[in-house]
This record gives sequence, C-alpha cells and structure tokens, in this order.
Amino acid sequence: MKSTVIIPARYASTRLPQKLLLNETGKPLIQHTYESALKATLPVAVTVACDHEAIFNAVKRFGGSVQMTDPNAPSGTDRIAEVAAALDDVDIVVNVQGDEPEIAGTAIDLAIQMLRDNPDAVMSTLATPIRNRQHLEDTACVKVVFDATGRALFFSRSVIPHPRGGIQDEHFTQSPPLFFQHIGLYAYRREFLLRLRQLPQSDAEKAESLEQLRVLHHGYAIMVGVVDEATTGIDTPADYRKFVQRVNNGRS
Repeated sequence: MKSTVIIPARYASTRLPQKLLLNETGKPLIQHTYESALKATLPVAVTVACDHEAIFNAVKRFGGSVQMTDPNAPSGTDRIAEVAAALDDVDIVVNVQGDEPEIAGTAIDLAIQMLRDNPDAVMSTLATPIRNRQHLEDTACVKVVFDATGRALFFSRSVIPHPRGGIQDEHFTQSPPLFFQHIGLYAYRREFLLRLRQLPQSDAEKAESLEQLRVLHHGYAIMVGVVDEATTGIDTPADYRKFVQRVNNGRS
C-alpha cells in the first residue's frame, strides 16, 4: 500500500500570526514539521498544501514539495483532499498539522500501519494516556474511548469515560490507563478522504466541533493507536518560545 504525508499549511493564524513562517531557530516552523515528517519510513513522499504564496515560497526555498490550494478551503481536511484528488496511485494519505514540528516519524508510521492491518477501517488516529485531572477536565483536550481491538467508540471534549463514583487519583495511575487524549494526526484511505466532504455533519459533530464524529455517525471505523506521549503543537507565542528553547538546547 502506497502512502503519502500531506501537511495543510494555513497562512492566517489568530493567536500567533504567520506562525508557520516564524524562524527564530534559523528555519521556518513549517520546515521543522516537514523534516520531522520525513523521518517516517512508510510514506513515499511529504507535500505541503498551502493557501498563500509566502508559505509556498518558504517551502520552495528549503527544497520541499509544495502545492498551492484553494485559499477559501474551509478546513485542513479539504485542503489535503484537494491535493490527494490528483494522487491516483496513492492508497493512504496522512494529515500532519503544519504546527507540529516535533511529530515523531514512528507516530506517522503507526497510523499508516493500522490501516494496513485493518482493511475495514477508513481512518486511523492516535491517543496517549492522560495522567492528571487538570488535563482531563480541560475542554481543549479531546478525549477518546476505543474498544479492545483499537476501534474508536467516541470522541469528546467532556470527560469520557466518566466514573460513576467520581474521578479518583488512582484513575490516573492505573494500568491499563482509563483516560486517553486524542492526538490530531489522521491517516485516511484516499478514496474515503475524497468522499468525506460529501457526508452530512452529525449533531454530535456540530455540538463538539469534532469532525471525526461525522465518520463514526455514518458507521465507518476509525482505528486508534496508542503512543507514550503527545507532541506539543504550536498555538501561542509561549508555545513557540518553549519550542525555540528546546531546539537551542538540542532536544528537538
């Protein structure tokens, strides 16, 4: 099965303007993400799907593969689907967010391998254990519950599963873990990715603002792979400062 990584790269950013072009490390942020994606062993290629010539030119300068997409695309999923539509020989498309400069190549490979191993699934994604109450109760932290085979049952911003007797300290240390954070890396079967935009939104998706709930609502299978810890996305100036420090200290 042939797979490829597509990185949707949007120029506008509310909390951190033009963040993908920030270059205090000597490289634009998008280059760090691109180079991290190249460490995966299963994809045959990595491509940036951008909406602005500034990002297009930045990727060209460091020798990366890049395609301009519709600047009015409503989501990153639409952006990668636009590129994937022309990739007739590709079976699996991996969506790596442009602001994930420390994404592990092994995580990308895991998402791909899950689709190779589960022919009935149309998507795969990742999760990591939640080990503290503050993180668990943060609505920005999306939680996921999956069955014994790794098939997703539900995603939510609320606490799931919700212990009937209340949340206890031992819930964060038990093995296997009770709570899992969803990590927003997705692998899609290409033919399903191209159909996804045609599926009507579900009420659950609208309520939670989680696109993956549309997939579950319509009866499709999403596989969930578990990794030890989540990478840190860059959303705020503080996130970026910490990333620059890690790079300068040789830890990224």
